[in-house]
Amino acid sequence: MTETADLWYKTAIIYCVDVETFLDSDSDGIGDLRGLAQRIDYLAEVGVSCLWLMPFYPSPRRDSGYDIADMYGVDSRFGDHGDFVELIRLAHDRGIRVIVDLVINHTSDQHPWFRASRRSTESPYRDYYVWRDDDPGDTSDQTMFPDEEDGIWTLDEKTGQWYLHHFLHTQPDLNTANPQVRDEIAKMMGFWLQLGVDGFRVDAVPFAISQENLVGVDEHELREPHDYLRALRRFLQRRAAGQGSAIMLGEVNLPHDEQLDFFGGKEGDQLTMQFDFFTNQRMFLALARHRAAPLAEALRSRPRELGAEPQYANFLRNHDELNLDLLEESEQTEVLDAFAPEERMRFAGRGLRRRLPGMFEGDPRRLKMAYSLLFSLPGTPVLFYGEEIGMGENLDVPGREAVRTPMQWTSGKNAGFSTAKPSRLSRPVTQGAFSPEHVNAADARRDQESLLHHITRLAKCCRESPELGWGECTLIDSDSPEVLVHQMGWRGKSMVMLHNLGPEPAVVSFVLQNQEPGAELMDLLSEQSCELDRDRGARMPLDGYGYRWLRILGHGDHRLV
Repeated sequence: MTETADLWYKTAIIYCVDVETFLDSDSDGIGDLRGLAQRIDYLAEVGVSCLWLMPFYPSPRRDSGYDIADMYGVDSRFGDHGDFVELIRLAHDRGIRVIVDLVINHTSDQHPWFRASRRSTESPYRDYYVWRDDDPGDTSDQTMFPDEEDGIWTLDEKTGQWYLHHFLHTQPDLNTANPQVRDEIAKMMGFWLQLGVDGFRVDAVPFAISQENLVGVDEHELREPHDYLRALRRFLQRRAAGQGSAIMLGEVNLPHDEQLDFFGGKEGDQLTMQFDFFTNQRMFLALARHRAAPLAEALRSRPRELGAEPQYANFLRNHDELNLDLLEESEQTEVLDAFAPEERMRFAGRGLRRRLPGMFEGDPRRLKMAYSLLFSLPGTPVLFYGEEIGMGENLDVPGREAVRTPMQWTSGKNAGFSTAKPSRLSRPVTQGAFSPEHVNAADARRDQESLLHHITRLAKCCRESPELGWGECTLIDSDSPEVLVHQMGWRGKSMVMLHNLGPEPAVVSFVLQNQEPGAELMDLLSEQSCELDRDRGARMPLDGYGYRWLRILGHGDHRLV
């Protein structure tokens, strides 16, 4: 424990919260910071050690708050800076760190900078954004919202120039090649660090440092765009010195070889962590096929030359659609057919706007196996609010917000989220098979077999197993193609993880060449154990969608099992 404490994020359990939909403390139908503060003990009980807050800044909320109008503010619907500081203090008191969204790619078109920039081509803020004189032509294939936007450039009628926006036209892209913009972003980071945050989840990183659309347009063209990430990391380390390690967790939806550049290569001097989108998408292909091979291939493709500090963040679902754009077209079709058979379940032709329980038709065996798999993968697990109780999506809510419905605390009115009239809620509560009558935190806490208790046990085992966050992953061959067998080893300690991705029982045979005959393998999630035979092999039975966490007991291991 003492050896791993400084890099706390490598053994963390991260939990993402949308303040707007978590808990309403003042009965206005909108979640708020005070409501979230009332549930800090609940999060601590689950095993959360890092809270990630989605945007709570002032915003027109055309894109769930990622269209920010004031990077220093707190939206008055959610509270004020005093409420924010109280939340930080309370979370830290419970041993929970807090990170917030850092949006460096764009602002809202209501931001004072953009309002000033569009008044005149001579505005001192004009260069805060990216403009061009000529018609860009058809760019419909480049927008992130093909259902809502027909391209990534919009004509500003007043000045006759076009401005860049990879997302909605109400989210103009910042010109991060401009030193003044970079200084503004650093100042904003310093502000939130001073209020006590432990780092940032950095939004849409590749877009923020891309020079593809700036070449020949902007006089500040960066010589090396990744230098900007290095500068942010150095600033973060300076400002966070003396108060623990602060992190930058980047959203980088790229294959592993390209993600390596965003870590900073062997130097590891850029992003501290990255979400592993490639492994996530291959995992869902494996789940759709009931075969371990696609996931095993993804794990093998992870860069081996990372140093001690960089870390991957693993997830099943998040606050956006389940994006499949890193899969081949035929593979995307497999996943969509398996988990989103209806067109209304899909998003922009490339993803799913569903939560996991709906995708698995509520099968508790498959859900528990999937979360066991998540927590056992090399890296840091990330949960989206409501995952721990098995919340479903509401397909009547448009777009990606189908998965951002109110947290289901009880079976009562408005799922215990708010005492306001249902018509005043920021978003409607989920109905049907995953409604609060069937899925809520209060009932789950009393049911020892619930998904909530399962994830709580997994979080506890994960926090007690630094092999998972720090260790090297080795894929172990088995005679069962539906079973993933991987070994996590770190400083002489080892664990073997078995997961049956198929619905049928299996007996798995495997060999651990790096262990001695007779070594005892203790299952951390049950009372079972086994020993390696004279050939260093073992056979383990697995139920359909079964799983095992086997710790190899060795001399001098002081951990309780």
